Amino acid sequence: MNGNCNPIGIFDSGAGGLTVLTELVKIMPNERYIYFADTANCPYGSKPAEEIIHLSDRITQFLLSKGCKVVVVACNTATAAAIDHLRSSYNIPFIGMEPAIKPASQNTKTKSIGVLATAGTFKGRLYIETSRKYAADVNVCYQVGEGLVELVESGKANSTEAEQLLHRYVDPMVDCNIDHLVLGCTHYPFLKSTLEKILPSNITIVDPAPAVALQTKRVADNQGLLCKENSMNSTIIEFYSSSNTDILKNLIETHLKPQHRIDDIYFTNIKL
Repeated sequence: MNGNCNPIGIFDSGAGGLTVLTELVKIMPNERYIYFADTANCPYGSKPAEEIIHLSDRITQFLLSKGCKVVVVACNTATAAAIDHLRSSYNIPFIGMEPAIKPASQNTKTKSIGVLATAGTFKGRLYIETSRKYAADVNVCYQVGEGLVELVESGKANSTEAEQLLHRYVDPMVDCNIDHLVLGCTHYPFLKSTLEKILPSNITIVDPAPAVALQTKRVADNQGLLCKENSMNSTIIEFYSSSNTDILKNLIETHLKPQHRIDDIYFTNIKL
């Protein structure tokens, strides 16, 4: 192999970061990946910032012990709480999730957008700064998606229960005349088919995962960290989870594998 072929680390509170991993593999198929799902502590959304920083720190130390050259914090809540701490504590690049308020605000024609996210994301510096910078002249209807992560983690993203809860959250946004809905949690793209079912066709659903993957590639390329050639001609991914992996495995089979050539997948349960 040519270039720096150490793995790229990705972590989330659970399966949500798979939406980012899918985009990473799409544009960087030569790379090796290590994904950590902190399912034992999921969800992060309502946890205190200090606890999220502690968990993110422990996970980062684990990923570094595996030789990761870049870490993608594929969790909006963990990004909001811990990205500044991680960047000041470790000498590797960290890529975080940024709420996609900028493209939504720039492309809205009704001057009204919706943001569905966790409580922790709305409290974070990135969300506050991005909103002030790009959405000052836009009406932002925001909603905490309480209970949605749990539905995804329990395999109920396409259930009647999910549809009813989403109706409760997005119907007031529709009444606010939004034409863009920003998904502010990496778990929420798993709910996209249900959202498309209940939202008017003129509303664009904005998933930040492709932009985060592109930023990861840009940062890795600028620092000479891209793996130029993979003699295996397939993507190798190691998955680690702090508890049950059944839903994670199911989502990999249904969402990740069908889109990519992934010959090698390894699962391990560990305790932080």
